[in-house]
Amino acid sequence: MAIEVFNRFEHKYLLDKDTFERVIKIMDEHMVIDAHNPNHKPYTIANIYFDTPDDYLIRTSLSKPEYKEKLRLRSYGVPKANEKVFLEIKKKFKGIVNKRRTALALSDAYDFVRTGKAPELKEYMNKQVLSELEYFLKIYDLLPKLYLAYDRIAYFEKDNQDLRISFDMNIRSRRYDLALEHGDYGKKLLPDGVYLMEIKTSLAKPLWLTKMLSELDIKRVSFSKYGTEFKYAVNNIEEEYREAV
Repeated sequence: MAIEVFNRFEHKYLLDKDTFERVIKIMDEHMVIDAHNPNHKPYTIANIYFDTPDDYLIRTSLSKPEYKEKLRLRSYGVPKANEKVFLEIKKKFKGIVNKRRTALALSDAYDFVRTGKAPELKEYMNKQVLSELEYFLKIYDLLPKLYLAYDRIAYFEKDNQDLRISFDMNIRSRRYDLALEHGDYGKKLLPDGVYLMEIKTSLAKPLWLTKMLSELDIKRVSFSKYGTEFKYAVNNIEEEYREAV
């Protein structure tokens, strides 16, 4: 989980519980489970997504342009003020995802986004990414907009470190109390028994994987956690307005 810069395709699939369990058995035959998933126990990823006051970044993303970008603050579990988190720019151009992130102390990360000024460089920080984040924060007037967390099981292929497959479950979010250290809670985004599988690679999928997708009739979908939550939030706001008038 310490990768800071990478480019790859990310293909997404929604699985029901039965398909998920069948896929996991195949994963165990061909891939190595992440060290943070002992006995197939998921680990938790929590994010704060930042956007402009008028939600420009997510609205642009939902219009499906060739190029889009977003900024998020990520932790693994619930962090304390002095613990390390990751401030990350995620960009997508013609289907290729580029992620660039650096480790920061949680309090430094909040100050960085609020002021636009990078913290004093420390050995665990990525200097180049700090510069890119500074530029990003000059372009956009950003505020914390969404807390979004999920539980993940992840795999790496035995002979191909490029390939990574993850399974996210229990996706939850909130649009208030937007601080990672305030705890892991929120409204569920998907029904129980629905799993998001993501295949991440810069290379072609191996034969065993394409065979699995075909035999289990697993179809690729277009799905964004932030985008889906935003559409739900907008619909709820519009519904409340209609009821009020």
